[in-house]
Amino acid sequence: MSTTTTPDLASPAPAKATSSKPRRALRGSSTFNFWLFIGPFLAGLMIFVYVPIGWSIYLSFFEARFTVTPSRFIGLDNYTYMLTNPDFVGSLGTFTVFAAFIVPTTWALSLGLALLVNRLRFMRAFFRSVFFLPTACSYVAAALIWKMSIFSGVRFGLMNTVIGWFGAENIAWLSNPSPPWYWFVIVTARLWLQSGFYMILFLAALQNIPAELYEAAAIDGAKPGWQTFRHITLPQLRATSTAVILLLLIAAYQAFDEFFNLLSKTTWGRPPLVELYYTALGENQDYGAGSAGAVILTVLIVIVTLFQGKLMGFGRGEEAK
Repeated sequence: MSTTTTPDLASPAPAKATSSKPRRALRGSSTFNFWLFIGPFLAGLMIFVYVPIGWSIYLSFFEARFTVTPSRFIGLDNYTYMLTNPDFVGSLGTFTVFAAFIVPTTWALSLGLALLVNRLRFMRAFFRSVFFLPTACSYVAAALIWKMSIFSGVRFGLMNTVIGWFGAENIAWLSNPSPPWYWFVIVTARLWLQSGFYMILFLAALQNIPAELYEAAAIDGAKPGWQTFRHITLPQLRATSTAVILLLLIAAYQAFDEFFNLLSKTTWGRPPLVELYYTALGENQDYGAGSAGAVILTVLIVIVTLFQGKLMGFGRGEEAK
């Protein structure tokens, strides 16, 4: 007679004692995460932006020809030379007029496109993409298309073909006759390239306007159209309009690619950046004078943008209106 025995159930092993001070992983530190993500950006900003700006300001007080190493301290002589240089001063004056023309034109065109797209009830995404697409195009590529296809000075150019249908003679668009037709080429290229970007900004602002404002205006008897646009839409776009105008002013003074490629090596119609390019990298390679001109241009941009911001109330709250 055999007896059966039941095995004892194995008792669980005792848990190991946990340490009184748990380890804090590096990835759990918010400070470490902050510097991990922001560190590479700050390093690139210091190396490629702030250090060159500081070196350019330092170099503007020295004589530096054919080298970026300062050789002799000359004080404000580079600034005096640039401010008395008729080519540089003329470029500043000419492109102040250019900015005064291109800024309101781009503002009006981009706002008009935003209003049209915002009123669409179908295919809104399609037209928004179509108008924004030129923004992705290179300024150099657009300038070459404008120069070789649309505004070519020969009769095979698109514009000369169109005006030829009306019996007009060919126009040398990119030469320097009177009137200077090259301005029309530059302005249309810039309008095509940048209007879509600012249209997106205005479109975002339009979609954030509360619909209750238009409903209240309709109850008060405001007519849709110009009256509603003037008293409701435009005031609600004040902050966006100010930001767009400031960005357009800065972009106008920083124009380079289309002028350099459309006008080649001409001595007329140069913007300030092209003039500085030939000063620093031309035959004389005067880096000191070029750096002084860059500082002057920067100060001018700051003054113009601050004046424009003050004029339009940039940064003021709603209660300050």
